[in-house]
Amino acid sequence: MNSINFPLSLDFKIATFANDFTVKDADQRTIAYVRQKMLKLVDEIVVFTDETKSQTKYTIKANKWLDFSATYTFKTGDGKEIGRISRKGWASIWKAHYLIYDENQQQDLTIQEENGWVKVADAVLREIPLLGIFAGYFFNPSYKVTRPDGSMVVRLKKEASFFGRRFSVTKLADFIEPQEEERVILSLMMMILLERRRG
Repeated sequence: MNSINFPLSLDFKIATFANDFTVKDADQRTIAYVRQKMLKLVDEIVVFTDETKSQTKYTIKANKWLDFSATYTFKTGDGKEIGRISRKGWASIWKAHYLIYDENQQQDLTIQEENGWVKVADAVLREIPLLGIFAGYFFNPSYKVTRPDGSMVVRLKKEASFFGRRFSVTKLADFIEPQEEERVILSLMMMILLERRRG
């Protein structure tokens, strides 16, 4: 993922059974096509270079079967491990909370949901007949990625829509190292899939 021009847009394909989505940069250039393998006991994600799915850039795979606190490892197309993400157990019940680790297994980044009430309000409104279809326009969660010193790196936000299929990633830091940027984007890809499963 070289020379990424923020903001990024992540758009899910509505007409497929799989959790597929495309990642595009500010110039509408496709930088990744993400596909979650269906009917797998252990979560496995494949990140392709584009929609043709002809070249695998990364794989993301869980370390255990459908576990609340599973860890998801990032590998390049040639099998090199470059980092991982894990959900911070019970801390994620109220607000999503994930820890990102580098290739040396050192935790160096955190993803946190900014407002837990948004998720609660969204869940309540979705249960109301007719009004529920508008929930995606009123309640749109956002997530911040921070460094150990508390400085913010990027923000991911769900965009207003009927089906909750579009997200944006905005750069907040003045500088992001290429390896850090790579881990951040892969982590957000995995987190979106996990959070969508939770509703």
